[in-house]
Amino acid sequence: MHPLAEKVLARDTRATARACRLVDDRAGDHAAILKDLFPHTGRAWILGVTGNPGAGKSTLTDRLIGAFRKQDRRVAVVAVDPTSPFTGGAILGDRIRMQAHFGDPDVFIRSLATRGALGGLSRSAMDVARVLDAWGADVILVETVGVGQDELEITRMAHTTLVVAAPGMGDEVQAIKAGILECADVFAVNKADRDGADAAVRDLELMIALGGEVAKASGRGRGHSAAALHARAAGAADPLGGPFEGPWTPAIVRTVATRNEGVAALLDGLEAHRAWLFGTEAGASRREERLREAMHVQLRDALTDAAVVALGPALEAAVRAVASRQIDPYTASERLVDAFRAGAAPPGAVVQGDVALPGDRA
Repeated sequence: MHPLAEKVLARDTRATARACRLVDDRAGDHAAILKDLFPHTGRAWILGVTGNPGAGKSTLTDRLIGAFRKQDRRVAVVAVDPTSPFTGGAILGDRIRMQAHFGDPDVFIRSLATRGALGGLSRSAMDVARVLDAWGADVILVETVGVGQDELEITRMAHTTLVVAAPGMGDEVQAIKAGILECADVFAVNKADRDGADAAVRDLELMIALGGEVAKASGRGRGHSAAALHARAAGAADPLGGPFEGPWTPAIVRTVATRNEGVAALLDGLEAHRAWLFGTEAGASRREERLREAMHVQLRDALTDAAVVALGPALEAAVRAVASRQIDPYTASERLVDAFRAGAAPPGAVVQGDVALPGDRA
């Protein structure tokens, strides 16, 4: 076993930080570390926290850390911040609101930059979470960047997705069309002491009710792949009760994170979803689908990296040829794929058509 992996399993905080850094940078023998740690993962509950900018995700995450620590659970946090498209830098400021836990040896907070990745997460977020799972975390809170209507990558990573909303996010039409709301297992209407909180709750209730009617009529789920299993699978749960048969209905909880109000009720809603997820056939189906999608993403990334390395000059030649209109991007892509399957090709082969397309073969 890799020496750094052994130290992570021994709960060495500094070694875990080094492992997270290597994994995030994809440097050194990070793959060997992940391979050695994987058999020791799968115990942590991964809880995604997402929502619009300014909704209070970081403050609410801080309150959830405190609630989980009162239950004597080891907590890890993966906080993702946006990377500047101009300078390439990131402030990594989410953890500023979590300073109360910096001295707790059973809390590990790791900030990541998106590094250009879309969907509210960084490319390495899942791998870093696995390192923290092996470190011994009982709960891993993954806070996404402030996202818009359709950045739903967190649903492929998290067991439970918490969407944090706030008064003033828009009218009922905005609530219905906002794809991010469809990924929620639990809603937190934060800053509920402000005007408009009742309207925000009402709009969310309308969206959930409308989504349920659409699901019944079409026989399909609420949109995103994780929610689709809510309708396809057999078992479900009461948002604030226990497992029962029927579709999962997201809970809506009012919170005021700055005053720690509503956090206990929010934790009840999250725990109810966890009970459904790990205690019903429907939950097992959803977890299987989540792993399948994660494997698809892993395979896609691995194939992309391998193709870029293998094709090298041929890829650059294709880019130049498309820019000069010598070839269309669709044909160039097909020939690049075929060249990769055949073991790459010289730079001019793809553009000149020396590499046969799959359909050209006898």
